[in-house]
Amino acid sequence: MEPHFNTNALDPVIHGRVRLGIMAYLASVSTASFSELKEKLEASDGNLSTHLRKLEDAGYVLVSKSFAGRKPLTTIGLSEAGRTAWIDYLTHMQSLLSEG
Repeated sequence: MEPHFNTNALDPVIHGRVRLGIMAYLASVSTASFSELKEKLEASDGNLSTHLRKLEDAGYVLVSKSFAGRKPLTTIGLSEAGRTAWIDYLTHMQSLLSEG
């Protein structure tokens, strides 16, 4: 019997292009600033903010706001739940590749 190829099991919170990029980048660094993510993902302020909010609402990222001198500084990192969700996402992607 052929294995069931199920893309519906992919986490929709992570699967969008920008959110996937955010998760992948944050998994490779401890934290990133908003401007760093914006540059790496070539995203607009509004687009990045929207996607970060979705990830934050899901509990996948932690957003910290502070000041560097007089300038606001927003830093983002993966939460424990986010790291687990990322590993689960990659595991499922790997299973899809091996089933294909």
